[in-house]
Amino acid sequence: MQESNHRWLSISLIASAVASTMPGLAWADEEAAVELQSVTVTARLSEEEAKEVPFSVSVLSGEALETRRLVTLEDALRQTPGVDVNSSGGASDANIRIRGVGSLYQVNAEDGSVVINMDGVPLSGRDASLSTLDVERVEILKGPQGTLFGRNSEAGAINIRSRRPTREREGYLRIEGGQEGQHLEEAAVGGALSENLMARLAVRNSGSDNPVDNDQTGDPVTYQRDLAFRGSLLWEIAPSTSAFLSVQHQEMDGQIPQIVLMPYDDHPSVDVSRSSIDDNEKTLDIQSLEIQHDLANSRITSVTSYNSSDLSIDKVYGRKAMQALYGYGIEYPATDISEKNTFNQDLRWSSLPESPVFWVMGVNVTRSKRTLDSIDHLNDNAQDRRFDTHSDAVYGEVTYPLGDAFKVTGGWRHTWDRKRYGATYRDSSGHRTSDSRRLSDNYDTGRVALSYALNPATNVYGVLSRGYKSGGFNDYATKAADSEPYRAAVVNTAELGFKSESEDGRFDLSGALFFNSVADDHLLGYEIATMATQAVNADTESLGAELQGTWRVGGGLSLSGGLSYIDATITSDATGVQGGDVESGNQVPDVPRWSGLLNASYQRALDDFWGLSAPVLNAHIDYRYNGSRPADPQNHFDLDAYHKIDLHLGLLVGDAEVYFWADNLLDERYDLYGYYLAPGINIGMPSRDRTLGLGVSYLF
Repeated sequence: MQESNHRWLSISLIASAVASTMPGLAWADEEAAVELQSVTVTARLSEEEAKEVPFSVSVLSGEALETRRLVTLEDALRQTPGVDVNSSGGASDANIRIRGVGSLYQVNAEDGSVVINMDGVPLSGRDASLSTLDVERVEILKGPQGTLFGRNSEAGAINIRSRRPTREREGYLRIEGGQEGQHLEEAAVGGALSENLMARLAVRNSGSDNPVDNDQTGDPVTYQRDLAFRGSLLWEIAPSTSAFLSVQHQEMDGQIPQIVLMPYDDHPSVDVSRSSIDDNEKTLDIQSLEIQHDLANSRITSVTSYNSSDLSIDKVYGRKAMQALYGYGIEYPATDISEKNTFNQDLRWSSLPESPVFWVMGVNVTRSKRTLDSIDHLNDNAQDRRFDTHSDAVYGEVTYPLGDAFKVTGGWRHTWDRKRYGATYRDSSGHRTSDSRRLSDNYDTGRVALSYALNPATNVYGVLSRGYKSGGFNDYATKAADSEPYRAAVVNTAELGFKSESEDGRFDLSGALFFNSVADDHLLGYEIATMATQAVNADTESLGAELQGTWRVGGGLSLSGGLSYIDATITSDATGVQGGDVESGNQVPDVPRWSGLLNASYQRALDDFWGLSAPVLNAHIDYRYNGSRPADPQNHFDLDAYHKIDLHLGLLVGDAEVYFWADNLLDERYDLYGYYLAPGINIGMPSRDRTLGLGVSYLF
């Protein structure tokens, strides 16, 4: 990015932030007398104001998700400065990093540094394709969250809360259509079934053409479909006791890992047979039961959950990629089939919301089974793998006031992990060998923090945290020698920050300085002579700064934005890595130094026209900037910086809206990931070009 563009973005964000601290500039109108609600989060397993949480939290409301057309969690994370998602286009490919912390190369489906919690149900970071159907808000918790959210939250956690049933009959309908086969049909309805029983049902069907074409057919390589629904019941058993049951199902089809040669043509394409990519689907099921009982001065909460996923992926190096690599144009197809089943029980005792002393303590039990069967069709070999995990933990955290202004926070978690691995490997001659491994690991995570209230609107804080990502067995073993357990990764983090929120809720501003030191994060090693694949460890460091804020200016205008600077560096050499050795001093892949977001929302009443009564203009524009970043740990090449503008322009009449949308208005193609294959041969996954469409929504 040119220096002038850096300057423009910085000035815009800083100007908004400075203006938000000067309430005298707010427009004087009828809205001045309206007190807006403070931002409430459940970042510490209990409802509290965001400014009371002693670490950085970014929040995306359900309304923002719908208006910005962020239909999956991955879409939402890509709109969050300081969060980076590497994905080759498959439904289970995502590698999420927060503040530069995360696997350098994921060696296992559980080798994620960010845990996803859907209504208290822990999911893998690989489930970033999760639908945002009927979601109340998404909370992005930055920094190690092992204290309350457990293993694999080394970099942070994503906390998703769905809309819960209410006594009032309510719902909505939304229909969209646009270029490149894009469509969306969504509806939700909820209300009281009886005096004490409430229900809600939501469903979404969406789809689009794949942005990559197939040379053999001239059509998109796949058609991507996504069907999701959720049903929930809220039973108020007694004034102090409630039960919340949620059942969610999602089916994704046609989302395949892409191997597209760079630089891309005007119409990015691959050369593959349709039969090589027919079976690409993922299903995800989530069931949870939350029982909550309030005592006189505390609360007991039990969350029992079961989630399962089935994945079938046909991945193929197409003829063009094989021609570039080896000089002959054949296909190299492979298939992965995986099933995962996880049971989780969390039982905790905590303070009530708004108690002067915040505290929570609990126990957690997790049982997980996963299979991964891989078939190499070209070389006629296969691997059947089984991964079992038993994890038990005790945890607690307390925030205690020291006088009128100071608060001290301490949190700790002890975890017992036991993992087993079993496999059968078959070579091209049909010979089979078996493999069996075990791993035990007991570890501690936690944090200490001190916060100080400068005034009723502003808190400053400092926090030291320890995060942990447990070891395991890599997903790429093709023989017993490859399955040696990989080591755990450990992160130590320091953060200084502030949070300010005006009493009337018109503006909020928060910022943080942070430093992360990671030991033994993971890369995939590859030995050419023996074709062995094993995990290799490397240390990293990242430091940076963040600023985010919202200014509800008045007169129907709201501004919000975020700015992130991250310097993430690999601090140790790593040899024998697939793609080449990694040198100390290289930059962490996929992490831009600068990223930012600027959003403007505007509503204005219009004069009646065409028989429409009291129409309202409803406009939203998002500008997203992502700086250049290395494509891989070896820093072979960089992915270019990009600017992305999205537009929503609607007409509200009563409870209905008709709107026009534009995605990637600048028509600027950018990379979702990049990978080095050989000198001069790089592959990646291109973004979608500019697309336009229309939509209609109705609230009732």
